[in-house]
Amino acid sequence: MSHQQIENVTCLGCGCGCDDVTVTVSGGRIVAAEPVCPIGQAWLGNGQVPSAIISEGRPATLEQALSRAASELARANGPSLVYLGADLTTQAQRAALAIADLLRATVDTSTSGTAANGLITAQRRGRTGATLGELRNRGDAFLFWGVDPANRYPRFVSRYGIEPVGTHVPQGRPGRDVISVSVGSDKALAGADLALELTPEQEIPALSLMRAAILGHRVPGQSPEASMAAEVSARLAQARYVVVVHDAEPTDEPRNPLRAEALIALAQALNTSTRCSLCSLRAGRNQVGAEAVLTWQTGYPLGVEYSRGFPTYRPGYRGISRLVGGTYAAALIAGSPLLESDAEAALAALSTVVIGPRASEAPFASSIAIDTGVAGIHEGGIAYRMDEVPLMLRPPLPGPRSATEVLMALHGALQQELRRASR
Repeated sequence: MSHQQIENVTCLGCGCGCDDVTVTVSGGRIVAAEPVCPIGQAWLGNGQVPSAIISEGRPATLEQALSRAASELARANGPSLVYLGADLTTQAQRAALAIADLLRATVDTSTSGTAANGLITAQRRGRTGATLGELRNRGDAFLFWGVDPANRYPRFVSRYGIEPVGTHVPQGRPGRDVISVSVGSDKALAGADLALELTPEQEIPALSLMRAAILGHRVPGQSPEASMAAEVSARLAQARYVVVVHDAEPTDEPRNPLRAEALIALAQALNTSTRCSLCSLRAGRNQVGAEAVLTWQTGYPLGVEYSRGFPTYRPGYRGISRLVGGTYAAALIAGSPLLESDAEAALAALSTVVIGPRASEAPFASSIAIDTGVAGIHEGGIAYRMDEVPLMLRPPLPGPRSATEVLMALHGALQQELRRASR
């Protein structure tokens, strides 16, 4: 059996968006991929996905399913929810937003719950960020705050973090000062030049004292937080370019909601005397892309409603929480149907349409389910890396059907249905 190699495939397993992967295909399946981490290997798998089209529990043609979906969404007796899940291209996300506009629906995303605190804090305080390439080329001091990238972002350190040779750091790892601060059970990077541990209660005081020391204020007392702040701030102040790395996705350790604001404030303080960027590690599968598309389509990254005929912003009253409360009569789930168990139970009581990878395997009952290919594996287009840099996708396999094309076809069917209903 012949083998085909496809080079420069972009892996969306995590937010690193590694675009140097060579995938070997044989017999319509992925049989090898390198270099790839365990998370990327699990995401790629063998590339096989279901290709079913189900309408009211029975197989249907695509035209029948789209006609039924358009009818149910257009004639729903109440508000609708459009949910942007994982594994969609930017083009598919944009098509789903066009549907939300037609339906005057509420839009929610698979990251709105986990990312909301950081996004709203950044809107309030501002935020200093950079591309991963800039961090790789300029960062000579790295502060890992409560995160070891090896666990969920395995190639971050070797591709963008402390190991690569940079244009301004020609020595690579020996030319970088690496500090790791563990917070409770959130252990930071192993093998750092300076490793410290804090309890969750010490975290915010320590960050506040570090900020004060960087700004030139005297740090009083001999508490563990004060000693730690004095040592770390002195080392960071000597750097040309500081990178503060933290995990923006939730972990098992209950997180202080003030962490995001304290880290942003620390980065801003460092920028008064040197250069500093805050690097927020984010999940993959183009979930960051949903926030980017929402922002450039509506002006808001989350909490968007079209109920007034134009996008409005309600970040504290988002769709999924209202779904559980019984607000909606119909829902469109675009992308992989992975939600919290309480949301799945609420969807089972609605007219729910699911369009995306493995839609037919959704763990909740749906009226219509249309399986599509996975962004980056079967469908080309654009996806976003964790630093919001768009990447072109080069899919190694053909898929059952394109999520973008199906959503655009649903949009057309909805237009026709709404015109008939208005006569």
